[in-house]
Amino acid sequence: MLLILLGIVHLAATPHIAALIRHSASPAAADQLAPPMLLNHILVGLLLFPLGYLTVYAAPSSAAGLPWAQAIVRTTALTVATLPVTLLALMGVRYFDAPLFVLGAALVVAAAATLLVAAFSRSRGKNSATGPGATNA
Repeated sequence: MLLILLGIVHLAATPHIAALIRHSASPAAADQLAPPMLLNHILVGLLLFPLGYLTVYAAPSSAAGLPWAQAIVRTTALTVATLPVTLLALMGVRYFDAPLFVLGAALVVAAAATLLVAAFSRSRGKNSATGPGATNA
């Protein structure tokens, strides 16, 4: 659900970033910079919705040990885990005075940590020694 929330925050920040470009650049430069930024920001924001939904959909089956679901959840977890490091490496700390940036960064860190723990912790599903499908040997 954090990925879906991050998509909402991402889309909510889009007009603020467009305004920042208009106020920080010449009109000609803003005309060149704004369209690709808007495309990128809207595209990423919208793609977070199906990514979040797919992860939520696969989570119960992943916990049950189904390989297809574990592949989805673990791939998502590893990908999202690269985002905080990439964000800091590429953006630095100069944008951390903007509340929406701080919220987005916090959501990325929370999503990464939560997904990693959920995706790689021992499942209580059928493949677990204590799950409902376990046998005592």
